[in-house]
Amino acid sequence: MSKPHQHLHIHADLPRGDAPILVEVWRGNMVESRHRAIAAVVDSDGDVVKAWGDIETPIYGRSSIKPLLAIPLVESGAADKYGLTEREIALACASHSGEPGHVEAVNAWLAKIGLSADDLECGAHFPYYEPALHDMVRGGITPTRSHNNCSGKHTGFLSTAVHLGEKTAGYIQYEHSVQQRLLGILEQMCGQDLSHVPRGIDGCGIPTIAIPVGHHALGMAKMADTKDLSPARAAACARILTAMSHEPWYVAGTGRFCTEVMKVTGTKAAIKTGAEGVYMGALPELGLGICLKVEDGNGRGAELVMGQLLRHFGIIDAAQAEQLQQSLQPTLKNWAGTAVGSIKPSPDLNETAPF
Repeated sequence: MSKPHQHLHIHADLPRGDAPILVEVWRGNMVESRHRAIAAVVDSDGDVVKAWGDIETPIYGRSSIKPLLAIPLVESGAADKYGLTEREIALACASHSGEPGHVEAVNAWLAKIGLSADDLECGAHFPYYEPALHDMVRGGITPTRSHNNCSGKHTGFLSTAVHLGEKTAGYIQYEHSVQQRLLGILEQMCGQDLSHVPRGIDGCGIPTIAIPVGHHALGMAKMADTKDLSPARAAACARILTAMSHEPWYVAGTGRFCTEVMKVTGTKAAIKTGAEGVYMGALPELGLGICLKVEDGNGRGAELVMGQLLRHFGIIDAAQAEQLQQSLQPTLKNWAGTAVGSIKPSPDLNETAPF
């Protein structure tokens, strides 16, 4: 098992710095906007394969860290006790769009553990998916906590607590056994002592912990390459990544970048978006983990960088890149449908060329 204070091995030829420009937004023949980002690609031994910017910069992983937070659900035996399917395990990693199928699956899962949406402490919001949002508004329907994009993750927390005989009230609090268990897993997987680092409160109410970009990537690499993990944890990590790749719609939703990319990549990649321009991924066939943070918090920049990294490492081939063109390098259109620009990798990102 990995221990806190694991050092990353940063090669001398890797560029360092704050946050280089990795994304350009073109309108006509001029760059109109730019996004700076930090990115790390790391293996499970802590060797840094590729890096842009200062990967020792601490960031909040936000929802990108959900695959790591799903580990106790499987490792504890809760997933087996309640007969959870790959769809439910994918939901435990999800920032879902609140489509009817997402909400129904969360409610059915809650029923399996003898709880309801009232036991979720994530708060409620309308669906991200506009057709579902419009239907609810027209019908005068108030969103429940199951509509929250993080409701699957929270149901996973509750499942583990019920399975282990722990109280469920207050499970989002830092001092609760659910969160302390997660803190220990993050320390072990990311190789950091997290007892005195900055922390905040995420949008869904749980603690969010400051971990360097490179160490977030290490945590994902250890999910991808489980050679140093206990058998129980290795099996849990493999099951989580497989569920995400087999059920990508439950990880995000219709038209979402995570979903569309994983439909194409299959088990070669499990990727997860997070708020404020964070993205993480695990590449099981290569044994690598990815973490990136767009400095200004813009999600369009994060998606482009993640897509470019997947292309660089051969996870997305040329034919698949063509299929995903609008996701990987979006064309910008005005309200009349006229193409007016595009979002592209900067020379700093593009010149790394396929490895």
